Amino acid sequence: MQRLPLRWIAVSIFLLSSTLNYLDRQLLAAAAPAIQSEFHLGNQQYGEIVSTFSIVYALFAPLAGLFVDRVGLNTGIGAAVFVWSLAGIGTGFASSFRGLLGSRTLLGAAQAAGIPGFGKANGLYLEPREQSLGSAINQVAISIALIGAPLVMGALEPHYGWRMPFVVCGLAGFAWIPLWLLTAKRIPHHAGEARIKPAPIGDLLRDRRLWGLVLGSMLIMTLYTLWTNWTTLYFVHEQHMSIVEANRRFAWIPPVFGSLGGFVGGWMAFRLIRQGGDAVASRLRVCWIAAGFALLTLAIPWAPNSILAAAAISVSYFWVVAISTNLYVLPIDFFGAGRAAFGVSALTFAYGLMQALISPRIGAIVDRVGFAWVCIGVAALPLVGVWVLRASTK
Repeated sequence: MQRLPLRWIAVSIFLLSSTLNYLDRQLLAAAAPAIQSEFHLGNQQYGEIVSTFSIVYALFAPLAGLFVDRVGLNTGIGAAVFVWSLAGIGTGFASSFRGLLGSRTLLGAAQAAGIPGFGKANGLYLEPREQSLGSAINQVAISIALIGAPLVMGALEPHYGWRMPFVVCGLAGFAWIPLWLLTAKRIPHHAGEARIKPAPIGDLLRDRRLWGLVLGSMLIMTLYTLWTNWTTLYFVHEQHMSIVEANRRFAWIPPVFGSLGGFVGGWMAFRLIRQGGDAVASRLRVCWIAAGFALLTLAIPWAPNSILAAAAISVSYFWVVAISTNLYVLPIDFFGAGRAAFGVSALTFAYGLMQALISPRIGAIVDRVGFAWVCIGVAALPLVGVWVLRASTK
């Protein structure tokens, strides 16, 4: 029986940080109805909380990428997890709207290092043909958080209130830091890749591929941010459920299909590359296919019941994650492991900026006319985003 390579064991343990990153983040979406009730917030104001987090997340992303590249993976991710765990606990202790905003601001600054940190680990530990699969597994780690957040909130909120899950998950982050440092000591990455001199930042900033990644990501990931931040509220507002019913019955289902989409997208690219295809061309080919299927988002407003609505959202989620799995490997293809954190931070910046701009507008549209026009408005954006990516690589 063939043993699992040690590099995959290291990556698997590192991926727990991605789960904790998104769990701390997604608990807010799962608790949104309770928080709205306590702080007397409308959907537009909830969107402004998400926007505040996202602005800070976007602004700190390039700095976080440079920080991880400069100080190294272990120091960089250890510091980031410590601070975002502290901010997650702070959310649970927030006693005012200002305190809530402050804790989410600190969370956004620290979590900006999470995805660039994984990009660095992916580039240092895995071979090029394996990196889409690594990205797919990272999406599984994220999806575990997206699945877990409504379930954790649904289990603890009725007994202990909405604050306790934030405290519990923050403490889990503190426990992860020594686990990773011990793993990194026992399973070092392949040093040859690390010794390659990284490209100057100025060269990257003049590279059209970097800006194609930024703009393409902003378009593609609008669909992703819709379902990661608004699924619970969709079932509460459109299907007239309680927060407990929405979280326990439906909000956790689309992330399950997102995980499957990540594996499908990663496996498709892996097969194409293994058959001799160029890495970038293979990933873009998968993105084209997935973006075409993502147009099925248009069917969601016409779902006649909650079960079919959950199924339609799951299909939408599946295909956008299939794109994301390949999208987040492209910076490593373009710029190498030496600038992996900074290259991936460009996508983190793009995602945060897009989410900051779009979240209040989603809330305003939902308040006025419901979710139907939101679904219609974002369905074709992944297809446009993939076209931008393709144009930037010519």
